[in-house]
This record gives sequence, C-alpha cells and structure tokens, in this order.
Amino acid sequence: MLKQRLSQKLSQKLSPQQIQLMKLIQLPTQALEERIKEELEENPALEEGEEGYEEEALLSNEHDEGDSQVIEAEDINIDEYLSDDEIPEYRLQANNYSPDDEDARVPVSGGQTFYENVLDQLRMRRLTEEEFQLSEYLIGSMEEDGYIRRNLVSIVDDLAFSANIFTDEESLEKALKVVQSLDPAGIGARSLQECLLLQMQRRESNYYNDVTSKILSKYFDEFSKRHFEKIMERLQLNQEDMKEVISIITQLNPKPGNSITSQGKHISQAITPDFVISIKEGELELSLNARNVPELRISGDYKVMLETYKSQKEHSKQQNEAVMFVKQKLDSARWFVDAIRQRQQTLLIVMGAIMEKQSEYFLTGDERDIKPMILKDIAEVTELDISTISRVASNKYVQTPYGTFLIKEIFSESMTNEQGEEVSTREIKNILEELIDNEDKSKPVPDDQLALLLKERGYPIARRTIAKYRDQLNIPTARLRKEL
Repeated sequence: MLKQRLSQKLSQKLSPQQIQLMKLIQLPTQALEERIKEELEENPALEEGEEGYEEEALLSNEHDEGDSQVIEAEDINIDEYLSDDEIPEYRLQANNYSPDDEDARVPVSGGQTFYENVLDQLRMRRLTEEEFQLSEYLIGSMEEDGYIRRNLVSIVDDLAFSANIFTDEESLEKALKVVQSLDPAGIGARSLQECLLLQMQRRESNYYNDVTSKILSKYFDEFSKRHFEKIMERLQLNQEDMKEVISIITQLNPKPGNSITSQGKHISQAITPDFVISIKEGELELSLNARNVPELRISGDYKVMLETYKSQKEHSKQQNEAVMFVKQKLDSARWFVDAIRQRQQTLLIVMGAIMEKQSEYFLTGDERDIKPMILKDIAEVTELDISTISRVASNKYVQTPYGTFLIKEIFSESMTNEQGEEVSTREIKNILEELIDNEDKSKPVPDDQLALLLKERGYPIARRTIAKYRDQLNIPTARLRKEL
C-alpha cells in the first residue's frame, strides 16, 4: 500500500563555485598557469594586466542569489555594473605573488622529444616504404622508458585495423630489429633481459664482455636473484671476475628511453616551487611563488555596450541577448578573480601553519628537527577542513634554503620511544636507511635484525613495520641487496 508523508532533513551541498575553488586550490603553480590561460581565452570580460582602469567599481559587491532562476534582460540592474561605488580596486584584480617579488621567469625546457629523436634516426635509414611504416608504428608503440611491452601478434592486428597495413609477425620482427639498432642502445626491447643484451651487443668483444653477455643470456634469473655463488660455480669464475661482471651490468641503462636529454615522449619540465621560505635576520618568511602567473583584472570594454543599452528606450531581442551574455561573463570573471584571491589566502594560511609547526626544521635544515605532523594537526590550527589541507599539500613544492621538496614529505606520523618522547616516523626511516647503507653488502641485515638494532637505539618497532618502512623507502629485501 502506497503512502505519502512529509519529512524534514538537513543536508549540505557545495555550490559549483565552491567546487571550482577546491579544484583551484589543488592545482600546483604550473597547472594554475594553464587554467588561467584557458579562462582568459574563454571569458572576454577577464583580461591580463597590472594597471587598473579609471572605473574601479565595475561590478556590484553583491553576488546574485538567484542564478538558478530565469532572469530577463529587463531585470538586470545596469547601474550596478556601471556605478562608481566604494568597491576597492583589489576586488577587481587578482595576482598570486607579492609586489616585492623579483620579475623573474621560470624557464620551461624545450627541445626534441624522445619520439622525434628516434624518428629522425629512422628517416636516415635506407628502407622500403613497408619497412619504414612498420618501424615507425613500432616507435610509436614504445613507452616512455623505451620498451615495447605489447606482443607483436597484437601489433599486427592493430596495424590491420587502425592503419590499414597488412603484414605478418616475421616482417614486424625484421622491423623491430631496425628499431633496436637505433640510439640509444636498448630501445625497442620487450623485457629487461633483452634490453641489457642489446646494450652488450654494442660493446666490443673481450673476455669480461663475453662472460657478461653469457650470464645475461643463460643465467639472468639467477643473477636477478643474486645467486652469485651458483653462477661462479657453473662458469668457473673467481670473486674478482664476478665483481667485474657486476660492475659492467650496473653500468647498463635499464631505462634507455630516459638516457637522452629529451626524456620520454613528453618534454620534461623544471620543478616550479609553489611556496618560498627564506630566512631573514633569523626569522622565517613565507611567500607564494607565481612568477609566471599573470595578474588578472575585470575588463572595462563592456562599459560602452551597457551605457548604450541603458540610453535606449526600446531594446531588440539581440540587444537583450547581448546584455544577458555580458552579465554572465562579468559574473564569471568576478567569481574567478575572487577565487584566485581566496586560493592565495588559503595557501598562505595552510603553509604558514606548517611553517610554524616545523619552524626548527626550516631554520636548521636538520631532518631530526622534523616534528610529527598529520593533516589533522594543521586542520585544527587553521580551522579548515582536512580535505582542504590535503589539497594544499598535494603535488605542491616548497623552496627552502636547504632545497626544494614536496610539502607532503614533511607530514609524518609519530611514535613513542623508550624515553616516552614522541618522535617522527621520518626520523626512524632516516636511521633505518643509515643502518642499511652501512651494512656489510656481502651479508645484508634482514628485517628481524634491523628491528633489534633499532630497539637498541631506543625505537621498539616490530619486524612488519620495518618491512613497511623499507618498502616506502624503495629499499629491496636483504637477499636482493647482496653484493660480492
């Protein structure tokens, strides 16, 4: 049986403007530059510039509350968009840096991409049209590290369906040999083993190079598992011979696609720090770095259009539509300028709290001075939501007198040592890294012994926690750290 009833409930919904603001906060400086460029292209009411217009009050200070309702052109108060009220100039402009900042430009790396470099080499070869087409397709199938990880049978099918090129696996294999003969050595490989062997083929033949090639060809699995004694026994090598082989293999490049200046199919770009922390007279100073982010302002070009519209008693349909368009773009520009300013304020508030919390570290640069700090700690200080703190810390860099690094690297959980003091897990990871660096590589220390060594230093940590920290530091297990 169907029944109708009334109920009340309280819910919160973010407005589209709030959602967009959160997205702006999350963007690092370089991505913000692109976002501003897009807005400048799409919105004629927004423009780039440092000097303000005579008409400082181009917009009303009040935002429309009824944007979701239908608004007619006659309902628009033109005077609000033309009045010279008390709206200050800063409400109509936005920038992301201090006026005291030096007028410097962050360079963007350019040059030839990895793909273009290899393709240029291919064009220098004497190939038939079919050989060139197959080789070119294989180059396009390479990943950024230079590997081709798809099997040739799948590529044969792709050529038929997407490029209308019909071939067989044997012809594609010949084209692959052409690609693998290009520089840098090792590109076009389908596995790490093949990549290293391709590089060894470019070396001149001698005793150690020949032995190295034999090990990579027949004993690659044993070598990758560090079973050096087994390899030495089978090939009748002494310890010095094995050390020389290991030295040769470590000189090879496991990712040949990254070995030239233009790494990958995408051009690398220099890191642009989002914040700059400096020390002046023993005090920390924080500023936003946005050297390439333009200053924004509301355009005054629409004023003539609105004044003409206001002076006319009768308005055509096209004029009404034009006024509606102008209103929409002006409101959008006003919001975007406000959002950039709010982004600036939010970032400074959050980073200011982080700087205050870690003031000792930023003054000394000693990682032992990093205090335990989680997102919740900064959220409580700033009275902002944890999600906002996360967005500020995500993918953003801070430049300090001791280097540039990701903000999220400063965050760490805490644990209590045997003296009852709270210490940062980052400090423990540094000690763990130090212990592994100083171990005897012929007999690496396993995780259970590392736990005992840390306990002797006053950090009672379980073996599984050691394994977790080691994984976070990208340090392999003891077996894989073994050396002769």
